Amino acid sequence: MSKDHKFKPESLMMSYGFKPELSEGSIKCPIFQTSTFVFKNAQEGKAFFEVAYGLREKENNEEVGLIYSRINNPDLEILETRLKLWDKAEDCAVFESGMAAISTVLLEFLKPGDVLLHSSPLYGGTDHFINDFLNKIGIHTISFTPNDSKEDIIKRLKNSGLANKLSMIFIETPANPTNALIDIEMCKSIADLYSSMDEKVYLAVDNTYMGPLWQHPLKHGADFALYSATKYIGGHSDVIAGACCGSNEVISRVKVLRTFLGNMAAPQTGWLLMRSLETLKIRMEQQASNAQKVSEYLDRHEKVEKVYYLGLIKENTEAYQIYQNQYDSPGAMLSFDIKGGEKEAFKFIDSLKLIKLAVSLGGTESLVEHPNTMTHAGVDAIHRKELSITDKLIRISIGVENDQDLIWDIEQALEKVEI
Repeated sequence: MSKDHKFKPESLMMSYGFKPELSEGSIKCPIFQTSTFVFKNAQEGKAFFEVAYGLREKENNEEVGLIYSRINNPDLEILETRLKLWDKAEDCAVFESGMAAISTVLLEFLKPGDVLLHSSPLYGGTDHFINDFLNKIGIHTISFTPNDSKEDIIKRLKNSGLANKLSMIFIETPANPTNALIDIEMCKSIADLYSSMDEKVYLAVDNTYMGPLWQHPLKHGADFALYSATKYIGGHSDVIAGACCGSNEVISRVKVLRTFLGNMAAPQTGWLLMRSLETLKIRMEQQASNAQKVSEYLDRHEKVEKVYYLGLIKENTEAYQIYQNQYDSPGAMLSFDIKGGEKEAFKFIDSLKLIKLAVSLGGTESLVEHPNTMTHAGVDAIHRKELSITDKLIRISIGVENDQDLIWDIEQALEKVEI
């Protein structure tokens, strides 16, 4: 037996980064519901602020001191220490929402005149922030779809006349709600192509759809792995939060801006997420197992035209090659085209008894929604059609319920649909 053993993340979620002796021997991290922290002396206070405000690098073996809960808090720091393990990241920053994480990264690494290249479709909030707010402050945006090749994307950049201004690539893969895949390594090669000795082009990946378990963007060259921690990380539909993982260099910049924007997660949020991390792996594995069975049932049903699920991607295709290289599981998100249109889709949704109609995902309960009239209603109608977001598309986030109960519910709802 080896004397050195490296524990897996799921084992470390119980206690990693927490010292019970500093908290009256408590087996679990308490909620540090405090606004400020006492320094031992003035020199210590000075040293803490120098690191917190980026005035100097943290020295080897120097622990970051507690100052003020807008800057740091034990619940936040321990949570970040655990979250970074899944992506094998050097550091992590946690926010009060997924949009706070995304907007902070974009604001820190983009300036007026820069170009942001992004995939489409994106989560509606991200799409609005990019195409409305960033444009207002003089940042140019160029989009591409999962169907575009590397050559197509480079051609778009060149035709814009702004290729030399490219500063960041932002992608969401799999695409929401069609599960279309984007090759992270291909996007990294484009970022490298337009990087120089003086100016690096960064690559950010919204990994919410896969959670920290099923896809690891940093492994494939991304600089940022971004999450709506509301989803699988929180996983109980009772907390709003966001997270960003990456290198010490980029996360230190993100944390400095977070300090001044004041959008860090609160102690209660940090505590709730730490509790959820303890069951992250078993929850997500059960959800993926359920989704595989539900997708296979839908794929055989006469009232279903097409199922969008990673576990059903045909072999010997480009998408399958990306799937094999980039993903550890087909996940728990699926969509399908029902035969008919909005009328039939609504009849199915309204007939469900166990699966609830709501627009989040990644929770323990299964949820259904109609992207064309709900989550993606703000996307241009022509663009929605190009992306296969139509009246007949239905999205389901699969939970941890009994798989046969889920299939029964879907079956009885489909029976009520007339085609």
